[in-house]
Amino acid sequence: MSEEALLVINPCAVLETLLAQGEWRLSRAHSLSVAEEKLRHGDFPLVLVAIDPLQNEALRALITQHPNRLWIGLVDRELLACEKLRNLLAACFHDFHTFPLDAARLCHSLGHALGMARLIECQRPPLPAKMRIIQGKSEPIVQLKAQIARLQHCRLPVLVTGPSGTGKELVARELHYGTFGEEGPFVAVNCGAMPHQLIQSELFGHVKGAFTGAQAHKIGKIEAADGGTLFLDEIGELPLEDQVTLLRFLQEQCIEMVGSHASRSVDVRVIAATNIDVEQAVAQGRFREDLYYRLNVVRLRTPALRDRRDDVQLLANEVLAEMKGTRSLTFSHQARQAMQAYGWPGNVRELHNRVQRAAVMCTGPLIEAQDLELSNSESLLFDGSLKAVREAAERQVLQQTLARFPDRLEEVARQLAISRATLYRLLDKHDLL
Repeated sequence: MSEEALLVINPCAVLETLLAQGEWRLSRAHSLSVAEEKLRHGDFPLVLVAIDPLQNEALRALITQHPNRLWIGLVDRELLACEKLRNLLAACFHDFHTFPLDAARLCHSLGHALGMARLIECQRPPLPAKMRIIQGKSEPIVQLKAQIARLQHCRLPVLVTGPSGTGKELVARELHYGTFGEEGPFVAVNCGAMPHQLIQSELFGHVKGAFTGAQAHKIGKIEAADGGTLFLDEIGELPLEDQVTLLRFLQEQCIEMVGSHASRSVDVRVIAATNIDVEQAVAQGRFREDLYYRLNVVRLRTPALRDRRDDVQLLANEVLAEMKGTRSLTFSHQARQAMQAYGWPGNVRELHNRVQRAAVMCTGPLIEAQDLELSNSESLLFDGSLKAVREAAERQVLQQTLARFPDRLEEVARQLAISRATLYRLLDKHDLL
């Protein structure tokens, strides 16, 4: 075996003795912070770590930041009784060993892992240099990133659920680039925005003359995604009759264009997303149970922003940093407090919109709570009058529904069971137009 770099975290004397017998170029890190610095600047295909159960979450976060390495754990046998530790080993590690160490098995394990690391490196497509990644260090996001890392080298169907504005498409793109890089296409389809009469044509394509207006041959979204990822956003909005044809494609991996009887096989990884309660929709007959089981092979959930408040300031700072050409700005103390106190019914999408608007419209070097339009909503939280509470609830429901159906006011009115005229009046009342 040629000399290869191996990072050892929390090294111990017995481990050093065993590794000295192999042809490893060892680098030692006596803390996770030192390991993070070494991983950021060094090329270590393998990482060997003596696991301290008190560092479980910090270690999980470190592994999530470096999913392209193969991690091997060393652990005291009695600690395997801890469920959290077992979950960490299952989710994040290529292999693990218990003390006292078996020298022969450890050397064999390291050699095998090195071979796997080389194969993965050869097969891994390049990641786009400027690809946006999921931002955050809160526990729900750390867990989500770890799950995504585990799915990078497989093509199983994934169902992404969570409230509107939580980054479901961003999850789909990370899954795609982790598997295909820039080599394979990523085709996104908004199932709720397609006209019902054109859904079949949009998904499967059509031949010339298939229907009135079909003046040329057109490939569908599924064929366009051949060799890559098909992202079916708002899958819960797909009509039942169209769910049947989608199910047939998932079962056979073949498509037929509208107006043609010739079938064509395609190689597509399907990721679907929805903000509805799918199990409830199945129980109510609004979503086919067989299609649900086809899509729900792996389930990922994107957390609401109110459940990851530790990330609010980080995300707001990222939005400011992305706005090139904007003068140097920062948030006032009151603005930071208001952002932390606010419920964010529109989630990350709402935060992006508010910060971008405030950065453009504020007049001083500091973004204030009123620039974010949070000062009024914050004061409502402390106003005990029934009128204030009612108006706050009314505004929140409007914001949540608008976030679910952007640019579809007719659907917003239908969901709220009010007329279009009443909707416009309420939007004007709450300055949401």
